[in-house]
Amino acid sequence: MHIDELPTPAVVIDLDLLEVNLATMSAALPGSRLRPHVKAHKCTALARRQYDHGHHGFTCATPREVLGMAKLGLGDDLLLANEVVDPHRLRAMAEVQDEARITIAVDSEETVDAAAKAGLREVLVDVDIGLPRCGCRPGDAGRIADLARSRRLEVRGVMGYEGHLMMVDDPERKRDEVNSAVDILLRAHADVGGDVISSGGTGTYHLHDRVTEVQAGSYALMDTAYSTLATPFRQALTIVGTVISVAPQWAVCDVGLKSLGMDHGDPRIEGATVWFCSDEHTTFAADEAAKVGDRVRVLPAHVDPTMAMHDTAWVVRTDSVVDRWEIDLRGW
Repeated sequence: MHIDELPTPAVVIDLDLLEVNLATMSAALPGSRLRPHVKAHKCTALARRQYDHGHHGFTCATPREVLGMAKLGLGDDLLLANEVVDPHRLRAMAEVQDEARITIAVDSEETVDAAAKAGLREVLVDVDIGLPRCGCRPGDAGRIADLARSRRLEVRGVMGYEGHLMMVDDPERKRDEVNSAVDILLRAHADVGGDVISSGGTGTYHLHDRVTEVQAGSYALMDTAYSTLATPFRQALTIVGTVISVAPQWAVCDVGLKSLGMDHGDPRIEGATVWFCSDEHTTFAADEAAKVGDRVRVLPAHVDPTMAMHDTAWVVRTDSVVDRWEIDLRGW
């Protein structure tokens, strides 16, 4: 199939660029030094490619991701880097522990209690290292670990995410602030113990020589937000659309808010200026006049929510479709 034959909007992954990204990261962070975050693509076929590059432990954001990875035989070491208190979802993960190793993040008495009651076996203590999201106060990490052990949970170590630093563009400032965040995590680890110190992401992967593993995910496909940083990774993901209307000063394609993650801003179209997006449309001014029926490649600003909006990814080399991958880890 030729790319122009695809129904649009269509998620398209450039296989050659994807492989370059995977090989680049596996050279920088080989084996267990990287725990790829599957939330960035939600696709077990892509996760299998990461596995083949030597990364056998994965980070997940939802119970659905954990269960899907376990079902497909990718459960060597799965970390749910998120707090969960839903007893049904926790029990569902506990029921597959004989087939997959599952660790869940905890940051409170309530999350410890929920994990223990569900029959889960292993946890990481999630520590707040600067991003106001999940994570216990650093000084409380030891108490949370002791509580978990008292409930017969194995505490593997700590995790902390410095997500607020991913897009800092000044290299020296980024290095200093990442080091400060890791200092907090290491102090907490001294109180918690365990073999695992987990942190980082695509924007800071190269600054983490003091943790045992990095949770980068976006590096595989990339997006326009991350492409503004000086990383070696290429944008392998595009959303192919069809021009459906034209006017003297603008054109409209069928890629809109319902097919793009917009929280990091407007998408980009090479050779054009994007004016705005609406539910089913992107309005843009092209450098060369567009015609109804033309195909355009829209570059999303945020890969994770973009992938979550689609059920299929088309894998291409140049303009030829070579495979079709289900985006099978969407939902909760």
